[in-house]
Amino acid sequence: MMNNLFKNIKLIGLDVDGVFTDGRIYIDNNGIESKAFHTHDGYGIRQLIKVNIKVVVISGRKSEATAIRMSELGIKEVHLGCNDKKTLLIRMAKKYSIPMDSTAFIGDDIPDLEALNTVGLPVAVANAQPAIKKVAKYVTKKAGGSGAIREISDLILHP
Repeated sequence: MMNNLFKNIKLIGLDVDGVFTDGRIYIDNNGIESKAFHTHDGYGIRQLIKVNIKVVVISGRKSEATAIRMSELGIKEVHLGCNDKKTLLIRMAKKYSIPMDSTAFIGDDIPDLEALNTVGLPVAVANAQPAIKKVAKYVTKKAGGSGAIREISDLILHP
């Protein structure tokens, strides 16, 4: 059964742009960046944290909007401007003594490929690039920024 993929997940890594968001970045005339985050995803993240599943946010971009939202959600492991997601995921799994087969990562684009190939459960959002969907063991029904994280959190919490 598909839900068996999710039952032993103890650490989940998440990309930001294209996973937490729809991939669009808004920059106003003053150079101020803003992004849209889905509240359903936020609730799912809070539920994972509540049951002690480690949540690790890893983004290649530094973004104040992202830092603020992740802080609001209570995520302790937020790594922005990280270009080696694979190594960081391995380090996080070791830090929390979690075997790699009990880790998941949700991605959408080529910079996520090595991280996806490292975890026990690689997940692609519905609107991910074809190369990402190809390596995923699960592709969400919802698109990035539209509740894909909540879809996965529900599957982890209710296998």
